[in-house]
Amino acid sequence: MLVAYNIPARDCGQYSAGGAGSLQAYRDWIRGFATAVGSRPAIVVLEPDALPQLDCLDAAGKSARLELLRYAVAQFAALAPGAYLYLDIGNSAWLTPAEAATRLVNAGVAGARGFALNVSNYRTDAERNPYGVAVANALRQRGLEKTFVVDTSRNGNGPNGTQWCDPAGRKLGVAPRVNPAGSAPEMVLWIKSPGESDGCAAPAGTFSPDLAYKMIYGY
Repeated sequence: MLVAYNIPARDCGQYSAGGAGSLQAYRDWIRGFATAVGSRPAIVVLEPDALPQLDCLDAAGKSARLELLRYAVAQFAALAPGAYLYLDIGNSAWLTPAEAATRLVNAGVAGARGFALNVSNYRTDAERNPYGVAVANALRQRGLEKTFVVDTSRNGNGPNGTQWCDPAGRKLGVAPRVNPAGSAPEMVLWIKSPGESDGCAAPAGTFSPDLAYKMIYGY
């Protein structure tokens, strides 16, 4: 399982700021990523939060980001045909299903296997799974049959209000698994490594043993 997380203006300049320094640098990077996967089987989640965070960009930035995502989808289709590619679309408390579907279509989801939900977030299975079905239904109305995967690495206790940056009292969710054919979601994954900081308890992306310990027990 792999995550591509290098989009220019990543995370709207917040805790996980960074990404490729130019549009061409990203094209080169994502092409290299797909080439490296090659004929291997892989699960690839494409650019967490890039679509939900479109609103922090101006019109030119939005257009460029969507073009980059379409380019990425095309590279995986051509160079890594065995990969299951999922475009991230945030979590169930972010976009309406109709808006999520519109952004996915504009980003080229037609060429991907589907979409990913709840990456690095805490929304409960009871809330998130129906949302995923609603997004899939909205895509179906646009002529696209797409499946989805969900991140359960930190949603065992659900969210702590609106706190998203290393909130206290969170817990591991259900273990990763492949669900029976035709299920929604088709896979439950730990996309965000439990114990990896959001940027408040430690620098973003840093593994914290203390966070991991608390995540195990729900402290």
